[in-house]
Amino acid sequence: MSFLQRLFGSSSTGRSSKDVDAQLQRLETEAEKALPGYVGSAYNRAGDIALREGRAEKAVGYYGRAIDAFLEDAQREAARGVANKILRVRPDTLRTLCTLTWLDLAAKHEATALLHLRDYVEKAAERDEHARAATQIYQMARICPLEEFVGAVADSLDRLNYPNRAGEVRGWVADGPPDMIADSDDLADACLQAAIQSNERVEDLLDDELDAAEQESDPDDAEVAAAEADAVEDEDGSPPEEADDDLRDPEPPADEVEDDDSEADRDDAEGEPEEAEDDDSGDAGSEHAAAQDDDFGDAEDDAEGEPDEPEDEHAADDGDDGEAAAKTSGPGSRKSRKKRKKKKGKGRRKG
Repeated sequence: MSFLQRLFGSSSTGRSSKDVDAQLQRLETEAEKALPGYVGSAYNRAGDIALREGRAEKAVGYYGRAIDAFLEDAQREAARGVANKILRVRPDTLRTLCTLTWLDLAAKHEATALLHLRDYVEKAAERDEHARAATQIYQMARICPLEEFVGAVADSLDRLNYPNRAGEVRGWVADGPPDMIADSDDLADACLQAAIQSNERVEDLLDDELDAAEQESDPDDAEVAAAEADAVEDEDGSPPEEADDDLRDPEPPADEVEDDDSEADRDDAEGEPEEAEDDDSGDAGSEHAAAQDDDFGDAEDDAEGEPDEPEDEHAADDGDDGEAAAKTSGPGSRKSRKKRKKKKGKGRRKG
């Protein structure tokens, strides 16, 4: 509005300021009395009139009230259209950029959502509204099913100096956000409610200390872990570490221990070392055959001579003492033949 227009009270359309004010007042009264669903339309018309008359600030105020009314009536597209009017007048309006981003997500318009997200974060950083912007876009990422948008939110959190939250959101890209809403209608309703609440001034803003807090041990978790360890020990009879030691150093089976003891007992009973047995049975070839020949010859001598006498010493004492002495000491006696046989066997082993 020029100096002359302000001086004479006329608008850019040639209408007087009083006429314009009167018309705007009528629209406000209409909005207040309108039924649900028509409130936003009255404010929207008032904003258009104010904008044509060169009253941009007043127009933005009317448009903002129109957006609130459309959101309350669940008219998302009407609210989007009015929000775009505000951006043409005030491109740096944070609340409008946030609302448009929520409405883009509600409609799954990923391309426009990415554009409005970029502008929103950029203007918030310029106006030092890091915490409020980080809170809003973090909530967007928690429910958004659009993978590219979630990745863009992570980058935006880095720009807003929220590196821990950024890393957390990047982990959702592959696995999906924790509160992701895949159903289109449910997503639209959730985004609509978030857009309505985005204009509220809340004190519970996002911080970047969540990851550090999660690394601290919880006493309740420690008690649960201890109880589980006790349960495992009761079932197995020993802690897991002792069970591993038993597996690494197993005890020899009882059968092997008994076998070793029996072998030692046999060695003691025989009274001779294992080497002596090997010497007596070592040459199983020609020497064994020669011993068989000698035994055969001795058997012939026994058949030609006198009958064999009992080997038992107690049986020998029952006969005549003289005859017993002759039979046991004479050249043809059994004892003499045994001595000769032993000498022959020793001679062959020496040879």
